[in-house]
Amino acid sequence: MATFLYRVGRLAFRRRWYVALVWAAVLAAVGLGALKAPGAADEGFSMPGIESQKAFDLMEERFPGATADGATARVVFVAPKGEKVTEAENRKAVEDTVADLADGSQVATAVNPFQAKAVSKDGTTAYATVTYKVASNDLTDASKHQLDQALDQARDTGLTVDAGGTAMDDGGGAGGAAELIGVAIAAVVLLITFGSLAAAGLPLLTAIIGVGVSMATILALSDALGLSTTTGTLAMMLGLAVGIDYALFVVSRYREERAKGRAPQEATSLAVGTAGSAVVFAGLTVVIALAGLSVVGIPMLTKMGLAAAGAVVVGVLIALTLVPAFLGFWPNAVLRRKARKSGRVEAETKDNGGTRWARFVLRRPLPVLLLGVVGLGALALPMTSLQLGMPGDEAKPTSTTERRAYDALAQGFGPGFNGPLTVVVDAKGDDDAKGAASTIAKEIGATEGVVSVSPARFNEAGDTAVFSIVPSTAPTDEKTKDLVTTIRGERPGVESETGATFEVTGTTALNIDISEKVQSALVPYLIVVVGLAIVLLLVVFRSLLVPLKAALGFLLSVLASLGAVVVVFQEGHGAGLLGVETTGPIMSLMPIFLVGIVFGLAMDYEVFLVSRMREAYVHGESAHQAVTSGFRHSARVVVAAALIMIAVFAGFIGESDSMIKMIGFGLAAAVLLDAFVVRMAIVPAVLALLGDKAWWLPKWLDRALPRVDVEGEALTRAADTPEPAPADQEAARV
Repeated sequence: MATFLYRVGRLAFRRRWYVALVWAAVLAAVGLGALKAPGAADEGFSMPGIESQKAFDLMEERFPGATADGATARVVFVAPKGEKVTEAENRKAVEDTVADLADGSQVATAVNPFQAKAVSKDGTTAYATVTYKVASNDLTDASKHQLDQALDQARDTGLTVDAGGTAMDDGGGAGGAAELIGVAIAAVVLLITFGSLAAAGLPLLTAIIGVGVSMATILALSDALGLSTTTGTLAMMLGLAVGIDYALFVVSRYREERAKGRAPQEATSLAVGTAGSAVVFAGLTVVIALAGLSVVGIPMLTKMGLAAAGAVVVGVLIALTLVPAFLGFWPNAVLRRKARKSGRVEAETKDNGGTRWARFVLRRPLPVLLLGVVGLGALALPMTSLQLGMPGDEAKPTSTTERRAYDALAQGFGPGFNGPLTVVVDAKGDDDAKGAASTIAKEIGATEGVVSVSPARFNEAGDTAVFSIVPSTAPTDEKTKDLVTTIRGERPGVESETGATFEVTGTTALNIDISEKVQSALVPYLIVVVGLAIVLLLVVFRSLLVPLKAALGFLLSVLASLGAVVVVFQEGHGAGLLGVETTGPIMSLMPIFLVGIVFGLAMDYEVFLVSRMREAYVHGESAHQAVTSGFRHSARVVVAAALIMIAVFAGFIGESDSMIKMIGFGLAAAVLLDAFVVRMAIVPAVLALLGDKAWWLPKWLDRALPRVDVEGEALTRAADTPEPAPADQEAARV
C-alpha cells in the first residue's frame, strides 16, 4: 500500500499539470451535468416494513389520487380577547380571507371553517385548510406571497392569524451561514497550526473542490437515482470536514519530511506513501460507517449515507492526487516564513505540547484512565431516559408562525388535535363493510385517551373505510404512544368479531413506528459497523487489543454525547444558552446519525494518532517511547483536525431549526469528547498500561492477515539509507 501510494504521490508531483487539468475537467463535466439535470424531485419519506407505511400504501391502492402530495396550509384564526370568531364582523373577516386564499393559481381548495365545522367549542378559534395542486418545493414565490399577504390582511382586522403545514416550509436545512462559519474557524485553526497562509489555504481549497465535485455529481444524478436536495446535506457537511482533515495530514507530513532534508518531490512522495496510507484506511472506516446506514432499512437514510460515502471517497482521491500536485506547483509556499526566507527547514526535535502531555499521561496512566472513563460514564447516564420521536412545529421557536399556529390549535381544540391518528379499515370480502367499520369505530372510540372519532369515509368499491381519531394528549406525549399500542392490541378481538381488519397510520403513528424501528436497528448496525472496522484496524495495526480498545472508546464517546443531547434537548438543562425554546423527544434518526458519522471520524483520529505510534514501535522504539513519538508528530495535527470538525458542526447550532441545532450540537459534542478525552487521554493511558502487550498479535492471525505497510516502513528504510560515496562505489567495482 505505502509503496503504491508513494508512486502515486511522485507521479502527481511530476505530472502536476495533468492532474490539475483532470480534476478541472471532472469538476466542469459534473458541473455541466448538474446544470442540465432536471430539478431534484421531492422523494418523500417511506419506511418499508412498518404498520403505518402499510396502511398508507393501502390507502393509495384503495383511494387512488386521494393521497396526492400537494402542499397544505392550515390557517388558524383566534378572536380578540372576550370575542368569538362566530361574531358577524370576525366571521366576515375569516370568510374574506378564505376567499382570497382560494384565488391562487396553484390553490386546489380552500375550505371555509364555518362550513367544515372547524370551530372550537368555545367559539374563540377556527381554522381553514388550504390545499395546493403542487408539492411544497414547487410552490412559486407568487403563491407564497399571496398566502403571506392574506394572513397580513386578516391580522389587520384584529384577529390573531397564524399558519402551519407543508406550504410554510421554506426548504429547511442548514443555510450557507453555518458552512461559512465553519470554514472561517477552520481557516484560523489551520493558520495557527501551520503558521503559513498557503499551508492553511491549501486544505481549504482542495476540500472546497472536493465538495464541489461531490455536490455537482449528486445534483447531476438526482433524477436518475431518485436523489433529493436533502440527500446532499450530509455529503456537504462530511465532505467539507474530511476534505480539510485529509489534506491537513498530507501537508503536515510533507513539512515533516522537508524538515529531514528531503527534496520537495521525495518529501511529497513519502508524505503520500505514509500519511496517504492512513488517509485511505481512515476514509475506508468512514465509508463503512456511512454505507452501513443501509442496515436501518430507511431508503432516504440509505441514499444520504451512500452520497456522503461518495463525498468521502472524493476527499480521499483529492488528498492523494490533487494535494501533491499543488505541492509540486508551490513546494516552499506551505513552509513557515522563516524556512521560506532562509531556504532551510529545521527538524522539530525539541519537546512540544504533545510530548509533554504524553509524558504526563505515561507517568499516571491509571488515574487518567479512570477519570476519563468515569467522566464519560457520568455523561452517558442520561441516555437511559432517551425518548425518540420526530419533533414537529411544537419544537420551533415561538417567533415562527408555525409554532404559534400549533399552540393556538392545541389551546382551542385540545393537545391531541395537532396529531390525529388515521385508521384504515380493510373490509374486503366482508358482506357488511359499513357495519364492520362502524363496530371498529365504536370500539376504538371507547378506548381511554380517545377524544373523538370522525365519520368513516369509504372508497368507491365500498370495501375500505378511513376515519380519524383525536387523542387527548400531544403527538410527542408518551401517553399517545401507549394509546397507539393499546388500539393495535385490540385488533385481534375486533377482527374476530367483525371479520375485517384495520391498521393505524398518520404522522403521529408514523413517527412512533420510525422510532421503534430505529431503536431495533441500532444494535445490528453497531455490530456490523464496529465488526468491520475492527477487522480493518487489525490489518492496519497488526494488533488484537488496539482495535478493541478503539471500538470501546468510541462506544464510550458516542454514548456520552447522546447523554449530553438528552440533558440539553430533552431535559432542558442549558437549553436557553443554545436558543432551544421547547424540549421534547430526541429526533428518531439522531442516534443512527451520531453513531454512523462519529464512528468514522473517531477512527480517523485513531488511525492518524496510533499509526505514528505503531510506526515508531516498528522502527525500534520501546512501547512508552512510541507513545511519546506518536504524540510529538501527530498530537498538534489531530487537535487541529478535531477543532476543525467541531467548528464545522458547531456552526449548525446557530440555525433556527431545533433539529439542525440538535444534529450540530450532538456531532460537535461527540467529536470533542472522542478526540480530547478518548484519543488524547484514554488511548495513551491504555497503551501505557499494556506496554508491549498492546502490539501483540497471535502468530496464526499474523500469518493470515495481509500486510499493507501502512507505516511506510519499507519507504522510510529506503529513504534513510545513504547512497555510497564515490570512493566506495569505485572500491565495490574493483
